[in-house]
Amino acid sequence: MYQGLPVIDADAHKLENPLVIRDYIPPEYRDRVGLIVDNLGDQRMRVIDFNPETGHNDLVRLFPQPQGLGKGGFRNLHPETTLGAIFNDVRVAHMDEEGVDVQVIYGTWNLSFSSYLDKDLAIALCRAYNNYMADDCRSHSDRLKPIGVLPLQDVEEAVKEMYRCVNELGMIGVSVAPNIAVPHPKAPDAFPEIRTCKTISHADFEPILRAAVDLDIAIGLHGGPGSYMVGGLSDHTETFVLSHIFVQRNQQQLALARMVFDGVFERFPTLRVGFLEGGCGWIPDLAHSFHEHWEKRIRDFDPKHPYRPSLVDFTKLMIQERGIHNSSNIMTQAKNLFDLMWTKQHDPSKIDDASLYEHSDLRHRDPMEYFARGQIFASFESDDPAPAYLHTGMGEMGKHIACFSGDYGHWDGVLRNCVASVAEVTDYDRDHLALLFAGNALALYGDRLKNTLPQTLTSADLVGAGR
Repeated sequence: MYQGLPVIDADAHKLENPLVIRDYIPPEYRDRVGLIVDNLGDQRMRVIDFNPETGHNDLVRLFPQPQGLGKGGFRNLHPETTLGAIFNDVRVAHMDEEGVDVQVIYGTWNLSFSSYLDKDLAIALCRAYNNYMADDCRSHSDRLKPIGVLPLQDVEEAVKEMYRCVNELGMIGVSVAPNIAVPHPKAPDAFPEIRTCKTISHADFEPILRAAVDLDIAIGLHGGPGSYMVGGLSDHTETFVLSHIFVQRNQQQLALARMVFDGVFERFPTLRVGFLEGGCGWIPDLAHSFHEHWEKRIRDFDPKHPYRPSLVDFTKLMIQERGIHNSSNIMTQAKNLFDLMWTKQHDPSKIDDASLYEHSDLRHRDPMEYFARGQIFASFESDDPAPAYLHTGMGEMGKHIACFSGDYGHWDGVLRNCVASVAEVTDYDRDHLALLFAGNALALYGDRLKNTLPQTLTSADLVGAGR
């Protein structure tokens, strides 16, 4: 706790113990995955994936991607948290030292599972990881809450695995990638070097979203560098520094924009989604852009009646600009140009093209309402000042978005004073600080988390701070 306020780390990480998780992988897949040390001395997972070119399982892939555009991490073990990310007794001791009551645990290697071309391999690894994490956290079930991972390559299996994670393994939520990479239609043979993506809002994934609503669980969107998912600007950089600056933010921004304008939150008004490990400082700007484009290009937009200036006004202004000495010639030129640009021969009211009505089904819903009613959350790390100004850009709803994350186990996470430094960013009032430390995480993960916490962490004060 921090001065009597509960602290829930909404996005901590497991470094999967390769000696242990291997035993959970079915024997027929066990020899296709393994930990190696590359020529730079960095640890990477070596996966034998399906090869579209040969039609066999002989494509060697390293995760995170070691080089090239979209390069993944190197020297990415944290000197203070690596052992704790593997061994829970060390983790819990660190939690006690820093005042973290509960950690919600996502994986590390599993962030690449949606990149695999062999869907059977992906399904097997997701099941193995979920079994491993359920067993791993069981002895500390009051403190560590594992999140399941789903194979987006097979939606039917993903839904089955979601129900198994919640109903059989007791997990409080599931994680999916922001997008799944697919071959670019103009360069199918160059995949995965050249690729486009299906975001989680794609119609194919709707059964996953519906199942999350039925189970009343949160979906945590979690991408990662060097995983061959589409990473926005990071796909055009070849150093890890530049890749990491953009990858999480761009993946989350794309996923959020598509979920809003593809109507996901409209169709599922109780769906709760956490956009994780990409910070939250970008949210007010993006939310304002959502509102502006909705207002001007959806709500008030009439493509059947585009603006047509007056020919008289147009001609007068042309004469004023060019001079009256050649007004008759200017009038002819103006009329010809006017007819070319705004001719009645192409009457817009007679055009029947559905593409003129982009997102028209959202005409009656301001995207800001999705933030206000508690469907959209994001994480922030202890040295991130963004939560201090979210409400400045978004009003009261801005206080209900950001969830604390120490990013425990990752190279850029913070251990020492990770809780105390949050409170020192600005002079938060106590209710706002309660939201950041636990209230927003509780709203995101809902009753699946709340009902597993000791009563000391679900006091009336804390519940009142959430939605």
